[in-house]
Amino acid sequence: MSSLNPGEERPEISGCGGDHQSVEPSRRAYWRSLDDLQDTEEFRAWMHREFPADADLLEGEDRRHFMKVMGASFALAGFGVAACRRIPETHIVPYAARPAGRIPGSPVHFASACERGGVAQGLLIKSIDGRPIKLEGNAAHSTNMGACDPITQSGILQAYDPERSREVHQDGKPADAAAFKTWADQRFGIDLRKAGGAGLAVLAEASGSPSMDRMRAEFKSAFPKATWHEWEAITGDEERAGTEIAFGSSQRVHAMLDQANVVVCLDADPLSTHAAANRLARDWASKRRLDASDPAHQEMSRVYAVEGVLSVTGMNADDRLVVRSGDVGAVAASLAGALGVSMNGLDELAGTVSLEGRNAEVFDAMVRDLKANGGACVVIVGEGQPPAVHAMAAAINAALGNVGKTVQYTEDPHPSRMASISTLVKSLNAGAVETLVLIGGNPVYDAPVDLDFATAMGKAKERVHLSLYANATSKASVWHLPRAHWIESWGDVRAYDGTISVVQPLIQPMMPLEQQGWSSIELLATLAGTEPKEGYSIVRATEASRSGTTGTTFEAHWRTVLDTGLIEGTATPVSSTRIENGRIADAVKAFAVDRKAVAADDLELVFNTDARVYDGRFANLGWLQELPDSITKITWDNAALISPSLYKARGLKIGDVVSIKVGDQSIEAIEAAVFPVPGMSGQTMAISLGWGQGPDSGSIADGAGFDAYPIRTTKNAWIATGATMSPTGGRYAFAQTQDHGAMDALIPDVPLGSIQERLPSIVRETTLDDYRSHPDFAQHRVHVAHRLSLWEETNLDGARFKWGMSIDLNTCTGCSACVTACQAENNVPVVGKDQIARGREMHWIRVDRYFKGDDPAAPEAVFVQPVTCMQCENAPCEQVCPVAATLHDKDGLNVMVYNRCIGTRYCSNNCPYKVRRFNWFDYWRRDPIREQEGLFAVKPDYYMSDGPNQWRRMQMNPEVTVRNRGVMEKCSFCVQRINEAKIEYKNEWAQAGGTASSPDWSIPDGVIKTACEQACPTGAIVFGDLADTKSNVTRLQQKKVSYQLLEELNTKPRLRYLAKVTNPGVPRASGGNGHQDSHSDAAAGEHAAASTIAEEVRS
Repeated sequence: MSSLNPGEERPEISGCGGDHQSVEPSRRAYWRSLDDLQDTEEFRAWMHREFPADADLLEGEDRRHFMKVMGASFALAGFGVAACRRIPETHIVPYAARPAGRIPGSPVHFASACERGGVAQGLLIKSIDGRPIKLEGNAAHSTNMGACDPITQSGILQAYDPERSREVHQDGKPADAAAFKTWADQRFGIDLRKAGGAGLAVLAEASGSPSMDRMRAEFKSAFPKATWHEWEAITGDEERAGTEIAFGSSQRVHAMLDQANVVVCLDADPLSTHAAANRLARDWASKRRLDASDPAHQEMSRVYAVEGVLSVTGMNADDRLVVRSGDVGAVAASLAGALGVSMNGLDELAGTVSLEGRNAEVFDAMVRDLKANGGACVVIVGEGQPPAVHAMAAAINAALGNVGKTVQYTEDPHPSRMASISTLVKSLNAGAVETLVLIGGNPVYDAPVDLDFATAMGKAKERVHLSLYANATSKASVWHLPRAHWIESWGDVRAYDGTISVVQPLIQPMMPLEQQGWSSIELLATLAGTEPKEGYSIVRATEASRSGTTGTTFEAHWRTVLDTGLIEGTATPVSSTRIENGRIADAVKAFAVDRKAVAADDLELVFNTDARVYDGRFANLGWLQELPDSITKITWDNAALISPSLYKARGLKIGDVVSIKVGDQSIEAIEAAVFPVPGMSGQTMAISLGWGQGPDSGSIADGAGFDAYPIRTTKNAWIATGATMSPTGGRYAFAQTQDHGAMDALIPDVPLGSIQERLPSIVRETTLDDYRSHPDFAQHRVHVAHRLSLWEETNLDGARFKWGMSIDLNTCTGCSACVTACQAENNVPVVGKDQIARGREMHWIRVDRYFKGDDPAAPEAVFVQPVTCMQCENAPCEQVCPVAATLHDKDGLNVMVYNRCIGTRYCSNNCPYKVRRFNWFDYWRRDPIREQEGLFAVKPDYYMSDGPNQWRRMQMNPEVTVRNRGVMEKCSFCVQRINEAKIEYKNEWAQAGGTASSPDWSIPDGVIKTACEQACPTGAIVFGDLADTKSNVTRLQQKKVSYQLLEELNTKPRLRYLAKVTNPGVPRASGGNGHQDSHSDAAAGEHAAASTIAEEVRS
């Protein structure tokens, strides 16, 4: 097929060649946001404003030359106050008792794991001198396969959170562990034991821990009349219920995307919010790489997304079919019928939705592809879809012969979380529960509103809550117990496939000894009166019992488990399933009745799982609050998401506060600010869970976003029909980054046509069919007339290494794991909403997001592109720095000398990629501010304190300088990791007898991994030595699809991109093959087309 954007290519000035036909220009445009598409004055002003007015009043070559020569002297004399502030003196404690064989300052890695929603993430934890500082994925672990998502990476920040609970409270007053033990010995050891546990109930978070299972059995043995309940706001109930309908027992679905040629996602987001998203993303990427030796035979999987709200998977899909989320079931029914699945109820359900236009074309293509790829395709359903849809997907996969090939099932014995907490509330309201133990969670905040959990909980006389934070549920409890973080405690957990991992602590609980701190298994052991009570002994005993080994055999096995972080051969066996069509038909018919009652123009409200704060438990972590949402690019908030068509029809503006109400009139409305998202269904609103918490959640989370839980009920846990939206007249300011760092035009006078001419050179993309016939398409998106430089180029001859990076746009999902990894590794500060709104974010890497097409309600495609320092060999920033604070090192890296920098910010002004960051404050001494109060919004302790909070300081990487106010900073390609490898391999060479006359030392390819590369779930980022002709990065940069960003500027970047190739089943209408001979005519046509679009949008 032809390129998706042939008409937007820039004509070659000379030396073009080729025999391609001249084509009419495309009328489609690329745009970042609605403001960009509409070319608003605000967007134009933002794009062209580098610094506040009068930022540079002093000019002149003499001053510039003088500052360049005397830069070091200025710094030493205190003249360059920006980077040389006097930091108050502090004292360190000597490392006097060093363990044998341990070199001070040398990092050590330990295998461990953490758990979220009952699913483990395998980890390697980096520790320096007994202080854990960085989390990486364990490559041997089946859930994350070496990757590490933003939430998991932020676990290190959570461990050091100064607002974590570190004190026992009784009735809201400080107490200690001894007081609780005295009470527990009487209440549990005597009273409840005599009663057999009558009147005792436990509400716990979901857990797959074998030791937790054993402790629960011990607890039930001690208190046989007690009841056990489980609650997670991200319930997973629909999948379990749907598979129970389909197979007669609840199952966990395992899609194998590395085996699927066609993937159909029914309101599913396997690349982002799925419990095994890292593994699924890695599998998906394996089918998207351009790795065929002959491009003419390149194969690629095809992904269809059927959804009402744009998701990360939807952004990366080849085709999208947009319907209300509630209508996805009708599409599934139509799909099942078209594929020959025979059962009653399908026609009735399918008839509730009519597919027209492009939706009908995409549906037909979907059916064709599934029929043609039986046994090599898979249908996946999202967590929010009703059980009937999950059951239909199971039937479709079975009919296509996918079971055992692209999808497997394993037993999932967990109960329905919604039913479990509902049963508990009934018992509480009936007065049957006198003692309630809550292990983790925050049900007062996130339980369904119609249960009124807070009132029911108050009816229990004794209430004990174990929690990391003294949250809303803790405040409603009699006893609040500080929970030991998983970095501080022993435990065991299960991966998504059931593989067991051991959680081992790297540091003692960071709380006073008299407060103790409990893990879940330790608290259960204490309450049940069992031995042992220490987490280490409990986990060892569990594994000894499971493995059936003792003595030296067990010790050797235990050592291996701790070294590898997991226990091989413990995955849950694959189930043998059989479809029960009768049960599925009954569910489909009941669902059809419900959907027939919904009018075609009724609004729905969809509750989304948030990829940053999850269900709200991570809302007090600054890294996650400041991470731009992958879809909206909003930081520090969520929003009521609506389609541009609904936005326009209601006459709304971004930030207008609306009142949202669902069908149940007894449920009060919530208020939230609206934000339009291209590609959403016109009758769908969406809001992410986990936001809008109060002061009990911590100062970071307090007031962030809008709480959706007050209108979430047991019946409408994911999709609420009959929703209404009415403006309140209020306004709310968002801090979003989607228009920050625009590279579209360098000067305000550049016309819109020229901007549209440049954009295809930034995001270079085409279709698979066009790639097969024109594998060099990326080389023709921009044509450079010359390779002349505006200044004398840096001489890098003789460098031993030539560090470079390649980013594959075919496998980058835009998940932003790289952003958080960089922040954790390089001590990038959290600046707060107020600073983000001013364009002062500090992230060293950003993920740009572009929409394509001239209809904001239905964009043709969405593209993402990570952008960081390009490490230009011909760097514009170096030419304007008056003190040589930014320059090349001997390996050709563009580095920053922080103690030279005097903060002129000329380098940022001259960087065409907009990747340099300026420290307007000593951010590490300043708490993040949401809203500015006063002129400078700086608290007095900013000037009085001796540095950052002691807890937060423990997380900082000692191998990376903490920057001061007035200093520029940027990506360094993790130069500290490069230097660490240099030292290691040069020492090995010297110890092996290396001399000046022997073969020189080298670093093996792949040894050095930057933080972003290591965290990336798809392997889209590859770093290495370009001087090594056999290195992976060299191979990738030599591909025909490899290109430089803003190549026409001749900056010679060391970072290159692999152009995007999509595989649509329904290609967009296109007029040619992506290259022109008639350059002048094409150029005129492109400018005319872009100008026409601009005029239409303005009107």
